[in-house]
Amino acid sequence: MPDTLIKVDLTKSAYDNDKIHNRWHPDIPMVSWVSPGDDFIIETYDWTGGFIKNNDSADDVRDIDLSIVHFLSGPIGVKGAEPGDLLVVDLLDVGPLKESLWGFNGFFSKQNGGGFLTDHFPLAQKSIWDIKGLYTSSRHIPGVNFAGLIHPGLIGCLPDPKLLAKWNERENALIATDPTRIPGLANPPFAATAHAGQAKGDVKAKIGAEGARTVPPREHGGNCDIKDLSRGSKIYFPVYVPGGGLSMGDLHFSQGDGEITFCGAIEMAGWLHIKVDIIKDGVAKYGIKNPVFKPSPITPNYKDYLIFEGISVDEAGKQHYLDVHIAYRQACLNAIEYLKKFGYSGAQAYSILGTAPCQGHISGVVDVPNACATLWLPTEIFDFDIMPSSAGPIKHIDGSIQMPLSPDK
Repeated sequence: MPDTLIKVDLTKSAYDNDKIHNRWHPDIPMVSWVSPGDDFIIETYDWTGGFIKNNDSADDVRDIDLSIVHFLSGPIGVKGAEPGDLLVVDLLDVGPLKESLWGFNGFFSKQNGGGFLTDHFPLAQKSIWDIKGLYTSSRHIPGVNFAGLIHPGLIGCLPDPKLLAKWNERENALIATDPTRIPGLANPPFAATAHAGQAKGDVKAKIGAEGARTVPPREHGGNCDIKDLSRGSKIYFPVYVPGGGLSMGDLHFSQGDGEITFCGAIEMAGWLHIKVDIIKDGVAKYGIKNPVFKPSPITPNYKDYLIFEGISVDEAGKQHYLDVHIAYRQACLNAIEYLKKFGYSGAQAYSILGTAPCQGHISGVVDVPNACATLWLPTEIFDFDIMPSSAGPIKHIDGSIQMPLSPDK
């Protein structure tokens, strides 16, 4: 059996575990060293470190301090890895912790994080999903049951000082264009809630002052939220510091493309069985700027989809130029409006799109002025027929079950 290099105790705070961190910084100490060819197991907290609870209230989603996230397991050093190499990571297996066979999805309040459709869903809401082997269902969203494709939403290597400075410079410049915007345009370093792993003293203080927040994906990987990075996938990461410094977390049981709910996917605590190797000088050999991924050969076996289209025209009818973000938002809103005809609330429909194995496609970016984005909704996840017919939609969901909602304080 492979060694478990990092263990988590879900009854204790992630801040008490010195093999966990929640910032990116080159001075975060390696918590373990492995050799090329080694395989091992890493346990992870959910991305909030256990702040979100398995209950019927969304107060925790409303009240969470988002400066604490994400709680990551690592960093792991790989002997012989040097800047300019590629760190090859094989995801051999991944799953939920046996003591925590549930996950959550939610929408943050617009006043605290917001999300992709925050203007349409401005208040905190939550759904809880039970994990039953390969499948999941929710007591808050009737009529759906689907197979999961478990994956780490966040995995990456430590930046070097030059790359870290570049991140902070460009993101602070963006914030400065509209510093009072709600939600904010980006998240600057914030020392008060930084967890620097095994760092002590002045090094710990430096990490808190400079450490990059974990919310976005960047050149090193990070929070990419690629749903197909499940068992059997392979990732090639640029190495920036000696040893690479591989960290991971934010496990998802299932996710729709785009992770559109932001408190997204079905978030869970779990474990990963991974193997590492090195391609020397791989960054230059292959012209790598961002990580390259080989997806899992395993996908949920859904064949029938209903496809919703969106174009670069916003909700007010304003025309935009080849704006893919707006086009995908419109595709999602069209799908939500459609599902409401079967009795789902808008929030339930939104949560389905964020958690089920929906596909998102950029279908066209050249036909000015409209980009075309599509959302592919698998029809087989529903307990009833959702296809259009001459008889019209039948309301199979009676509205007696709703997702918890917590008004802003």
